[in-house]
Amino acid sequence: QIFALDNFLKNRVFCQALRSLLFACSALAVVATPVMAQQFPSKPLRWVAPSSPGSGSDIAARFIGEKISRELGQPVVIDNKPGAGGTLGSRVVAKAAADGYTMVVGNAGSHGINAAIYTRLDYDIVKDFAPVALFCTSPNVMVVSPVIKAQSINEFVTLAKANPGKFNYASGGTGSSAHMSAELFKSMTGTNLTHVPYNGGGAAVTSVLANESQLMIGNLPPWVGVIKSGKVQALAVTTAKRHASLPNVPAMSEVLPGYETVAWFGLLAPVGTPRAIVERLNKLANQALQQPDMIAKFDSMSCDPAAISPEAFGAQIASAVARWKKLAAEKNIRAI
Repeated sequence: QIFALDNFLKNRVFCQALRSLLFACSALAVVATPVMAQQFPSKPLRWVAPSSPGSGSDIAARFIGEKISRELGQPVVIDNKPGAGGTLGSRVVAKAAADGYTMVVGNAGSHGINAAIYTRLDYDIVKDFAPVALFCTSPNVMVVSPVIKAQSINEFVTLAKANPGKFNYASGGTGSSAHMSAELFKSMTGTNLTHVPYNGGGAAVTSVLANESQLMIGNLPPWVGVIKSGKVQALAVTTAKRHASLPNVPAMSEVLPGYETVAWFGLLAPVGTPRAIVERLNKLANQALQQPDMIAKFDSMSCDPAAISPEAFGAQIASAVARWKKLAAEKNIRAI
């Protein structure tokens, strides 16, 4: 009995010591996170742009990266990793250490559409990334080559239905924003258009100018100057309302209620990145987006600054993924 009592007391002391140690570790972890955020960063940051130089992700990353670099006192290095619709660069970040030093400047394709069309990704677009900051949003724009004698969406739909399968629409590749925007248009209008995917948005734009393709519903920034020069006809922008850069071009929803596709560019981190680091970068990005020089820069690419919380950014991504999955299933769209 004395032996049993002695063991009981020893075990009780041990358990109390263990509880005290666990409590101390927990308290230390709570304190360590903000301290780490205050010390962050101690070396250059790497932001992966999962697209080529000159793309929307690349330009937005450089705009914001320059501002944040000044605030943090460390370089923000933009690392372009294009390929496979943005999956190559995104995968690098999904598998990176969740320490705040490696992030991705994603877009509507890399962190929206890809979840719908790639069935063998070894990362999860929603679960493996922590949204940090949305930089800007921009409409797509529907343009037709000069040979298309249509001055409005209704006129084009009538023309397309009279010539089923004869008009090509260009995109920067299967699963790109231009591809899915056109498929949504086909679905809502009952038109039969032929998809011609190109290796990148620049080649797709060139194909419309050369009349190799007769139509494209692509990101607005590359088209603004061409539209204003009169080389192509802009029939609609894809945001819910008209866009300030093209006030005379109607919104697609004016003719097709419910039609809306929005291009966006924003910063995401590997899941598990300390909350304090996410909040700090979100705050710095949002402050930068409100500065006049930054507003002017984004205006030059027809992209509207969008200062929102990480939670709101995450909700937008989840909503877009659900919508694109529905359309991809209906149209049986899959990346090769």
